[in-house]
Amino acid sequence: MEKKELHSNARFSCWTPLNNRAENMQLFEERINLVLHWFDLWTDRQRKRMMHSVLTRCTKAQLRYCRDLLTETLPTTQADFTAVLPRFLSLYIMSFLSPLDLCSAAQVSWHWRVLSEQDCLWAGRCIRQGWFLPYTPGEKEFGAWKKHFISCISTLDRLTPHEIAQHFWTLSQPYNGEEEEEEERLKERLIRQMIRTKIHEEKRVALRTRKAWSTSTRLGESGGRATTLGTTFKTSGPPNWSLSTSSDLSLEENVAHSSSSEDAVSNFPSRASGPLSKYVFRPAPRQRSNIHRNPANCLLLVSNKIPAYELVLSGAKADVIVVLYDYRGTLSALLSQVEEAVSGRTFKRLGLLAPGGTEEIHLFHNICLSDRTILIPAHRDFWEKLSIPVVPAEQGGGIDIFSPCAASTSGVALMQKLAALTGLNVWAPMGFATGSFQNILSDWSDGSIGAIGLSDPQPGGPALHYICEPVLIGWCRQAQWIEEALAEMKNCLEFRLQQVGLQARGRALGHSLWERVCLEDLRLSEDLSLALTEGLTVLSKQAETSPFEFLAAFLTKWSDEKETRDENLLSNVPLMSGLPQTQLDWRGVVARELQLSEVLYISRLSAIVKSYQEPLTAALNSNRAILSLADMLVILSPVAKILDLNREFKAALDARLQQWGAEQCVGDVCLKLCTHLRVYTNYLNNYTTALSAIDKCRDTKPAFRAFLKRTDRTLATHMLSLQELLLCPVWRIQEYTTLLQALTLHTHVSHPDHTQVSGALSTLQRYTKFIQKLKRNCERDRLLEETQQMIQGCPSLSEGNRQLIIRQDADLLHSPNDHIPESLRTYEHVADVSLFLFTDVLMLTWRQKKHTPFTVVHRSTHTFFASLALATLTVRKIVHSRYVKHAFILDGSSRSWVCATERGQEMDHFLSVLSSAMQTTLTST
Repeated sequence: MEKKELHSNARFSCWTPLNNRAENMQLFEERINLVLHWFDLWTDRQRKRMMHSVLTRCTKAQLRYCRDLLTETLPTTQADFTAVLPRFLSLYIMSFLSPLDLCSAAQVSWHWRVLSEQDCLWAGRCIRQGWFLPYTPGEKEFGAWKKHFISCISTLDRLTPHEIAQHFWTLSQPYNGEEEEEEERLKERLIRQMIRTKIHEEKRVALRTRKAWSTSTRLGESGGRATTLGTTFKTSGPPNWSLSTSSDLSLEENVAHSSSSEDAVSNFPSRASGPLSKYVFRPAPRQRSNIHRNPANCLLLVSNKIPAYELVLSGAKADVIVVLYDYRGTLSALLSQVEEAVSGRTFKRLGLLAPGGTEEIHLFHNICLSDRTILIPAHRDFWEKLSIPVVPAEQGGGIDIFSPCAASTSGVALMQKLAALTGLNVWAPMGFATGSFQNILSDWSDGSIGAIGLSDPQPGGPALHYICEPVLIGWCRQAQWIEEALAEMKNCLEFRLQQVGLQARGRALGHSLWERVCLEDLRLSEDLSLALTEGLTVLSKQAETSPFEFLAAFLTKWSDEKETRDENLLSNVPLMSGLPQTQLDWRGVVARELQLSEVLYISRLSAIVKSYQEPLTAALNSNRAILSLADMLVILSPVAKILDLNREFKAALDARLQQWGAEQCVGDVCLKLCTHLRVYTNYLNNYTTALSAIDKCRDTKPAFRAFLKRTDRTLATHMLSLQELLLCPVWRIQEYTTLLQALTLHTHVSHPDHTQVSGALSTLQRYTKFIQKLKRNCERDRLLEETQQMIQGCPSLSEGNRQLIIRQDADLLHSPNDHIPESLRTYEHVADVSLFLFTDVLMLTWRQKKHTPFTVVHRSTHTFFASLALATLTVRKIVHSRYVKHAFILDGSSRSWVCATERGQEMDHFLSVLSSAMQTTLTST
């Protein structure tokens, strides 16, 4: 009786019998029925709340069971991939459809129609058929390329490959009508030159009539505003353009206006409507100027990726226009920068100083110029437009590439294709000199095999047309050292130094030109400017009582000496031009350069043994150890093995050069060296450990610190430190590759040495890739370590193969009202953030600036606050909004952030890199 009473009392209580299994299960079933009875009586909202509470208390295994149960109950049989996948993936899938299938897909739904009519799907199809839009679609215009495709295919307006070649010239099918249209091309060139000359003269007139630093003027001045018929619009065209009706234009001005619309008035509104459609821009009436002006000397393009480019800029000659461009830019941006610097002038030579090797030139971070990429339409169009300011080859025009492209077969092919594309002579170093950037100081060639191919009897002659000789030689030999010394300074002061430098140069130049020199009133030739400069320099060094008489005598003497130099130069030109190439043994030149550079390399390795290993070993044997035997083996033992190997290589090379002839072979000697590259492999694998051991011993052992202080950077060590000497084997591998490329280029296929030299070159090129991989790994680890220390509260970054791709500073924005459309939202600046993009995650940090009192210096601190996995991240731009610029939205799994950059180029570059990283992550997963 008591037991039955106990059971009835526990039925509706929280007590559960754990020891009696049968009663436990019976009580569980009763409570389940009670809960289900309650569940049937609840509303839909209460049921959802109950299910949410239960699911949040479940483990992962229980949640997986629920997922499988739901899948069996409600199986997913169909899904719209355009609603699930990101927009760019949906467009990528639709790009494989034919035009007929795309038209069918447009009938599925409104969303499918929007995707299937995107211009990115139809523009390529039209261009491949030779169908081009006669106008530029507007920003909000939709489906223009599809309509054009349908219009062309319905009228069968299709060009054959031969017709396409006649309208749009390509390298693969050269145009055959040059002789017939030569007169028309010359006439067009004269008209363009006349327009450029007018623009230049108009700028001179405008500069005289305004202040040095004015920024807002009327229409008669540069960059002004025109107000006509109640409408105001900005003009960015050349100065002194007047507004008039088209009926007032003369016949000659109409021809000039129509033929120069692409060059002179491309920045003006081209699709005027309403009352402004009858107004055009024309030059104001003025006196004509001679269109055949003397061209400037040289135009030099310098990439800011070049080590110590500041030294190159400081050594540029007075008659050279230098254009420093951003390595992160684009081809179109560089063209715009060149057009602004040229201002309608012509040049005899065009120089390009950018990172590169013997086979390719790295113009930008993701654009390489090589034998394979020169055929790309974007590259072809870029070089055709870039070569317009250069005079024809008959008048001495040409292109000088500072990379040793003439040292390899693919590099010579690149030069020949570039010469055929531009119609100019292309010169590049032959790569006979070794060292950091010292290839520029070697002989230059135009890539021709049947002719002499030398541009100047003096080594590095073409480069000396742009840069002064002392500065060029110093930069070529010390560029790598200078870059390492300035690397830390660039990282800390890059943005601030660039802004301050521009302001300082602008103020100094404006003060000098407008208040002291009055440059706008001077029109001097190149020879007169050079003579006056030299005369004033000599006058400043002497104490003359009558400076005017001294200057007159100096100019007379300088003129006589110039005439003598010109006569001697003209008398020597035929002798040099008639020298055949067969008299020059280029294989012997390369082999001797290999021997001389090997002597210097062995002397540096011997300096490590004599200046470091032998004294340390002697101190260890005399019981006055500076370093332990284990540390000496780690640091210095691999160097001795490399030294023995290269001494054998040099002895074999000396024996071949003593009996040098046309059929002599050195490829087997190089191939034997390549078979022992495992010595270098052991050295490179131990290189990081050796540097760490040097740093550790220098910090913990005062005797070793004093020894390094006495020995480093002395005459015995070639003015180098121990760490710099240990870097020599890495540099030597690259020198071997360059020299063997030059040797392969000048070794005929039928020569008995060709096969062995080619085999040694292939081995060294593969080994160079191995070294580059080691460098990238070290750089990745260094960046991760610096980022870890920079960000406060940052989680561990050393996981897997993670590496830092890019860092971007941005502004964090917030909208007070998220219910209105994005195009109408207003945003407020909440905080400064930094976006750190890694290979698998995007990290957001708070960025705070702390300024130092009484100075303009500031430093930034970063605090971690969020991280987003790239696999779950979606990014979209905020377009068609008048309240915010350069903004984008980062959508994560739980929340989103609105960020904005200061410039549109920064946003485009960051989003393109982020999109590539996201696509790589999706592919790998």
